[in-house]
Amino acid sequence: MSNRNIGTKWGWLRNGLQLAFVFVLIAGLALVQTPFTAQAATIPTFDIVKVVVDDSVTIRTHNFPANMTFTVRMGKIGTRAIGGIEITKTDSGKGGSFDVTYKIPADLKGLAQIAIRMDGSLGYYAYNWFYNKTSTSTTATPVPSGPIPTFSISAVVKDDSVTIKTSNFPANRTFTVLMGKIGTRAVGGVEVGKTDSGKGGSFEATYKIPASLKGLSQIAIRMDSSPYFAYNWFYNSSTGTGGTGGVTPTPIPGYTGYPTFSIIGVDRDNTVTIRAKNLPPHVTFTVRMGKYGTLGLGGTQVATTDSGAGGSMDVTYTIPSGLKGLDRIAIRMDSAPGYFAYNWFWNNDAP
Repeated sequence: MSNRNIGTKWGWLRNGLQLAFVFVLIAGLALVQTPFTAQAATIPTFDIVKVVVDDSVTIRTHNFPANMTFTVRMGKIGTRAIGGIEITKTDSGKGGSFDVTYKIPADLKGLAQIAIRMDGSLGYYAYNWFYNKTSTSTTATPVPSGPIPTFSISAVVKDDSVTIKTSNFPANRTFTVLMGKIGTRAVGGVEVGKTDSGKGGSFEATYKIPASLKGLSQIAIRMDSSPYFAYNWFYNSSTGTGGTGGVTPTPIPGYTGYPTFSIIGVDRDNTVTIRAKNLPPHVTFTVRMGKYGTLGLGGTQVATTDSGAGGSMDVTYTIPSGLKGLDRIAIRMDSAPGYFAYNWFWNNDAP
């Protein structure tokens, strides 16, 4: 009944310490994002369990932190209710799992789909959406466990097709594949096929670009199999470039996978500290920051970082003056071989 973004449906890819997208899209993988606070042991999420059309929605929370006040908002589908209509505030009490019902605001009545969001302090948040029609679910959709499914862009034939390569896909699931305009994450996009994940893990698949999207310079692509999902985007050009804003990474002998990083600390308007993982060895990364939603593309260069022997490292960067005062900031690491990672953070003191 709902299409949860954990991230990404998962609250990773939800907007906050997102893997990064979450809810990690990296090197053509959309970073599924994780909740912002470094103290978080679990990810707060919620399911939609009941809707009364144009009247109310009942949710069921999971893994909520204790003794925290969450601001509840609703908005149009696709907005994740960011900047939406404030409905009320909810105290999480003992935390964990609880049910609560909220009234649908007058301005959203009559809409077919509505986004709902809960924002707490220290960067905790969760969001979801629901169909605005009377329905009841006796059991909420379980939160997926295990690795997060992602996919990268392997090749593109302009106005014809795109080839993707999956990672960490669950087995024996049928994924609906959608494409849409850039910025939509292909939510509500054009269905271009269904794919059986088979044994899961990693596999390649090619999809035709629909007629209505031909001619666009960038296209979003999404794979849904509730509660699992993954999304990415690609340049509509026959160059093999994907959601990197650059070329396919040059292979480095002995190195596999993609670099990622998470946010582990913020000094508001001053610095952000990241924890990078799986860095390729002896590569110089250019670090940029920009406005939220830009993925850091074309942002302000704040430093260059040498990966040294590769693997994991913690690094602190200064927030540029042009971004001070913003509530959220995107941060990105790019390298000449084409390896990159990006994330974003709440510009609040944490942990």
